[in-house]
Amino acid sequence: MSNSKVLVTGGAGYIGSHTCVQLLDAGHELVVLDNLSNSSPEALRRVQQITGKTLQFVEGDIRDRPLLDDLFANHSIDSVIHFAGLKAVGESVQQPLHYYQNNVAGTLTLCEAMAAHGVKKIVFSSSATVYGDPASVPITEDFPLSATNPYGRSKLHIEEMLRDFSVADQATNELSPWSIVLLRYFNPVGAHPSGQIGEDPNGIPNNLMPYISQVAVGKLEQLSVFGGDYDTVDGTGVRDYIHVVDLANGHLKALEKLDQPGSEGVSTYNLGTGNGYSVIQAVEAFEQASGRQVPYKIVGRRAGDIAACYAAPALAAKELNWHASLNIDDMCSDAWRWQSNNPDGYS
Repeated sequence: MSNSKVLVTGGAGYIGSHTCVQLLDAGHELVVLDNLSNSSPEALRRVQQITGKTLQFVEGDIRDRPLLDDLFANHSIDSVIHFAGLKAVGESVQQPLHYYQNNVAGTLTLCEAMAAHGVKKIVFSSSATVYGDPASVPITEDFPLSATNPYGRSKLHIEEMLRDFSVADQATNELSPWSIVLLRYFNPVGAHPSGQIGEDPNGIPNNLMPYISQVAVGKLEQLSVFGGDYDTVDGTGVRDYIHVVDLANGHLKALEKLDQPGSEGVSTYNLGTGNGYSVIQAVEAFEQASGRQVPYKIVGRRAGDIAACYAAPALAAKELNWHASLNIDDMCSDAWRWQSNNPDGYS
């Protein structure tokens, strides 16, 4: 796989930039396509600084078919890792058309361009939100799928679309059928241990860890904990937090799988630790890592939230040889190093 050329859509974003570091370290050539709607070119500059290697950056949108055709025509792309997409659950409820246009129609345009240029290997950035409100935990890949918001449904639509492409190719006995890996993330947190790249959300963070980080650094006054009466260890919601470096490594393993004989078709994997931590446990771990107090208040439950959600990651261990190796203390220490070194993010 070394020296293959990979197109990384959304590669300037949080998970994308960490994956670019590992891809470059593994010897891949990279073309990054990003419209910078929720990311910064500074992240890619730092990726190159961390690795001592270069990548090619194209500013553009996955919905721009002429741009995609030009990109595939001018680069010998072997495979695609597809991160580009909008990702805020609350915003998706308010702007569903925007989410379906960007995420679903954008992926369709990308796949049309890929097929036209004979590139049929893709790793797709999916989400545990496709499981909706699961009846039990831990969650295995064969659980029923029923997303509860437009963001989750956009991920689910894309998964189904990719499966349809694969089935159609296999039915017509094409010599080069699609090879697809769907990676369902749980809750990515943390940052690169260098402290140079990390999560840099626009405005008020939607996710727990960057919110905790900004309270600890003094940018936000206190954390609102949504719900203190769930049937969990301390009444607060339990989630499977996974270090972004472990998550990035999962993409490297998925890419290796795509290059193996018999990889045709669709493979689906949960990427999580298999352990659940409550909101209060995450706050306490962050206080320990940072030496800062993180004031919080318990408020009412948030619509659409569930009590507990964590992965059964055994299939990824078996078929990808992937294991999460970093724990909640590593996640908090690295997140704090990033936040304290970069209180205003990349700006």
